[in-house]
Order: sequence, then structure tokens, then C-alpha cells
Amino acid sequence: MKRHRSPIGSSALGAIEMAKSLLIISRQAPWSGPGAREALDIALAGGAFDLPLGVLFLDDGVFQLQAAQQPGQLQQKNLAANLQALPMFGVDELFVSSVSLAERGMDAGNLSLAAQPLDEAELSALVDRYDQVITL
Repeated sequence: MKRHRSPIGSSALGAIEMAKSLLIISRQAPWSGPGAREALDIALAGGAFDLPLGVLFLDDGVFQLQAAQQPGQLQQKNLAANLQALPMFGVDELFVSSVSLAERGMDAGNLSLAAQPLDEAELSALVDRYDQVITL
């Protein structure tokens, strides 16, 4: 029996859909449960597959960006290596809530990783910009 092979042409290429953009909102402190690590794992995996994605640190999630953490004292793993790997995996769209920083006495200039601070209106526009949003 002879197999029929259809040639790859413009119609086949047109069927390939562009990847949808993804915003990962990380709301948990690095030591309060698995949410922070899971958010970073999703971001790193998405970056490895060249997904258009961004990461927003919101609420207690801003603590992930605090410099000089000592998670060993809480018997937790350090997320610093995962955070520093984000740009190497092509995850350059990093954002942080300026309100969340202020409420926790933190300053955007003292973060362990460069993230663009956004006010409330900018946060709303950011979420609208992405096709899909995951909150952890």
C-alpha cells in the first residue's frame, strides 16, 4: 500500500498557531510554601521553550526579590539561583508591584534581580496585555 504524503506548504505553515503569551503572577513569599518555587519552575520551563512570558511579583511574592536571604535558617531551599537563571532562559519581562514593595518596606532599587516597578493602573494594563495568566 502506498502512503500519500502531503507536501509542506503555506497552508500547513498557516495552521501553526503562534504561542500565546503567559503572565505568571507570583504572590507567595519564598518560604511560605511551594507556590514561589512552582512559579519559577513554570517560568524557567516556558523560557526554555521560547514562550513569550512575563513574571509579576505581587503581594508577599516581592519577598522573593529581597537580597541576602537566609532560607537555611527556616530549613528552606534558596530560590536565588532560580531567580538569577530567569534572564538566561529568556525571561526578561520581570515586574514588581510598587504598592506591594512599599507595604513591606522594600525599595525597587535594592532588589536582587532587576524588575520593573508598576503602580496599580500599570498592573491592570499588564494583565490585559497577556493572553493567559497563572497566579501562584
